[in-house]
Amino acid sequence: MKFNELNLSEDIIKALNNLGYKNPSEVQEASIPKLLKGEDIIVKSQTGSGKTASFGIPVCEKINIEEKKVQCLVLTPTRELAIQVKDELSNIGRIKKVRCAAIFGKQPFNEQIRELKQRVHIVVGTPGRVFDHMERGTLDLSEVNYVVIDEADKMLSMGFIDQIKDILGELRLNKTTALFSATFSKEIEEICEEYMRNPMLLEVKSKVFNRDRIEESAIEIEEKNKVKSVYKMLKDEGITCNELHGDMEQKKRIEVMENFRDKHFKVLVCTDIAARGIHVDSIELVINYEVPMETESYVHRIGRTGRAGREGKAITFVNHYEKKYLENVEEYIGYEIRKASLPSDDEVKAGRKIFKESQKVQLKESKKPKKEVHGDIVKIHVNGGKKKKIRAFDIVGCFSNLPGLTGEDIGIIDVQDGFSYVDILNGKGDKVLKSFKEVTIKGKKVKIQKARK
Repeated sequence: MKFNELNLSEDIIKALNNLGYKNPSEVQEASIPKLLKGEDIIVKSQTGSGKTASFGIPVCEKINIEEKKVQCLVLTPTRELAIQVKDELSNIGRIKKVRCAAIFGKQPFNEQIRELKQRVHIVVGTPGRVFDHMERGTLDLSEVNYVVIDEADKMLSMGFIDQIKDILGELRLNKTTALFSATFSKEIEEICEEYMRNPMLLEVKSKVFNRDRIEESAIEIEEKNKVKSVYKMLKDEGITCNELHGDMEQKKRIEVMENFRDKHFKVLVCTDIAARGIHVDSIELVINYEVPMETESYVHRIGRTGRAGREGKAITFVNHYEKKYLENVEEYIGYEIRKASLPSDDEVKAGRKIFKESQKVQLKESKKPKKEVHGDIVKIHVNGGKKKKIRAFDIVGCFSNLPGLTGEDIGIIDVQDGFSYVDILNGKGDKVLKSFKEVTIKGKKVKIQKARK
């Protein structure tokens, strides 16, 4: 099935093409038609299945951009995930001019209130902050037609169940509700029974792949203290890495995630809670530092690798006491996981030697003069960067919508603090510069000119 077979408008189809979406994933193919019809759905799927787009596409399709009130509410367990979801929905609805806002804790109320007073169609937020705005009267949800409860299992484990019920109890009855969860519990079933209308259960099985060459990886650990010690150990070994856990300030956590997506380091060491906000397509290896006690969490974790049709690999360290948990995982996923013994000290030393030699070879290769493959590349300087909260995919969304440009015409993007560089390919850079002196990125007008470097 193709996206153009799902009765989507031209604006949405064009946005999906610009984002590189080709064919619907399994969860998208199952969910989108149901939500377009206004039917309630319960989706059991893992991270990496494309679930954000599975509700984002039909929601953006159904938004009436002339309506000034909020028409869709998305609840997420963490600030990081709220930002990720908001950004993805903004990109899907960009050409249609769908406006989205993210609200979460540890961010000034006044800033959020100012944004909510603008014409916002979709609000993405954590239950606590959404409920606070409702109590203050600064968030009007009277016209909400779509409600999405994303990663419901994690929200319940974080103690949000009462706030979720309070929020749902204030919304209109004739709305469409979509609930997404990797695991199911009695509490989730109760929410479905009380607040949803004859929901259809859609279960999407995860797939596990193998790959040898690893570019980026995530090491997931249960306890924050272990995250800190493993991070320090890897750093002392000279590995480019960073840490992500609940003890870090929100600003630092967002910065770490952005740097990981922008490939500033190779390995992310994180807790499972913090990892819920990770949506990075290029993760090719997930390492479980221990076997998760909850069997479903294992599948959720490995779903972070092999995203968007790519392949990935998962490695789990198992000690003697965790073997029973591993057996439970194997029973749950329906097949036996290949076992291997830890390498000996001599094997580790030999592996390190091989790795160092390969690094020397790569260094020599990089010093060789390279043939110019694209003599028609023009590097453009954009007068805006991280300080204006501009990210690489915001630039892609902007430039791919310019007349005569597509995603294939956009090359390397380098986002700095105060400015950015964009490579325009296929001989189209000079045409862009002749036609435009400034462009609009994330609602901000920024000047563009030919880069000097």
